[in-house]
Amino acid sequence: MSLSLEGIGAMLGVEDDYVKVVRLVPAGPADKSGELKPGDRITGVGQGAEGDIMDVVGWRLDDVVALIRGPKETVVRLKVIPADAAGDDQTKVISIVRNTVRLEEQAARKEIIEVGDGERPYRIGVITIPTFYLDFNALNSGQDDFKSTTRDVRKLLAELKEAQVQGIVIDLRDNGGGSLQEASTLTGLFIEQGPVVQIRYANDKVEKLYDSDPRIFWDGPLAVVVNRLSASASEIFAGAVQDYGRGLVIGEDTFGKGTVQSLISLDHGQLKLTSAKFYRISGASTQHRGISPDIVYPSLYDKKKIGEDSLEAALPWDTIVGTSHRRYKDFRSLLPILNDLHLKRMMDDPDYLYLKDMTDHLGQIRSKTRISLNREVRTQEQQQVRQKRLELENRLRSAKGKPLLKDLEAFLKEDELRENENIDKKRAQEDPVLVESARILADLIRLQPPAEGPEGMAVNQGRISRQ
Repeated sequence: MSLSLEGIGAMLGVEDDYVKVVRLVPAGPADKSGELKPGDRITGVGQGAEGDIMDVVGWRLDDVVALIRGPKETVVRLKVIPADAAGDDQTKVISIVRNTVRLEEQAARKEIIEVGDGERPYRIGVITIPTFYLDFNALNSGQDDFKSTTRDVRKLLAELKEAQVQGIVIDLRDNGGGSLQEASTLTGLFIEQGPVVQIRYANDKVEKLYDSDPRIFWDGPLAVVVNRLSASASEIFAGAVQDYGRGLVIGEDTFGKGTVQSLISLDHGQLKLTSAKFYRISGASTQHRGISPDIVYPSLYDKKKIGEDSLEAALPWDTIVGTSHRRYKDFRSLLPILNDLHLKRMMDDPDYLYLKDMTDHLGQIRSKTRISLNREVRTQEQQQVRQKRLELENRLRSAKGKPLLKDLEAFLKEDELRENENIDKKRAQEDPVLVESARILADLIRLQPPAEGPEGMAVNQGRISRQ
């Protein structure tokens, strides 16, 4: 949960049933090997220089990551479909020696997006949090300058306030979790004090984690952006923001990872034992259902294959008694208006239309129940899929006045160049999801009445009373 680990130095994501290489950490083991490339899809993982390779197609991302990580100076073998492969049957095996990898790119970072209708521009701060990290070793050794998500975000909030932003967007997309302590203390930056999450153990004992710091480091308009890969600590933070009425949650239904596990060492491996479940302060579990956003975006992820509810033996969703907490705002009356404004913008937005078309395209691919075993037919089908992808890419480029691509390989090469150049400074303003999220928050700022004051409302197990 710190910003260093022992592994190969590759940022991974999910595409259909495959774990895909998104980016290589500069000067990391994978980057130095020169063999693994962004866009490669991982189909198998093997430990050591020789031996069996375990098929990981259809696995959860965090489980594949756990296989790839390991002690430094050990070998891991990856069976991959190269990004430029003509078909899924063209694979190769890559051997990489693990080493210590610094993950500075995983630290929280800030940007500013300017949105508006021309009459009144709004400056919206965006804080991207790729993971909930905490350097336990530095903390336990008494170091004052240890790295943590909360400490870094606190500094970023101070800088954004100095830049006079009018709202803050917290980007938790693809954030699979991390330190539970950090999820709790990060929530505390946006509330005065109070409960953040409940934990129910196997013996039915319920523990409540509190933010005891009465200070608020940002009391202005707030939105949290999530997607299907936002899990665990991300869901705890987003759920607390939603339950407190502290801000909007925007995006997709989250993963639904609401269980607590511990690892037990065995002679020939490890056993992962589930010992508890997470519950929101409202009493609803984050397990199985995750967090449902206030404003919904279309998703490129297959919910039938990605998410806790896609697993046969996943523990079910349930509820316990909620805990008393303050509700700062009630956005429910504004949600239909905000959603209408959002949808009207999107009908003329080329990025949104592209996302919708891609969602429909992937849905058609996933709905197929039969695959030809004839190689020529299969190759032809794959070529048709690639041609449709190229058509959608060129439709988007045409709408934006960009030159059209001759083939999909040109797009993949351009995408790889963007990743390798690491142009994060331009990412927020060019990211249609973040731009639209900033617009939604600007709508909220414009529509909501003046602040009610710090007293807010008290919520006690479903009953609301003015304090």
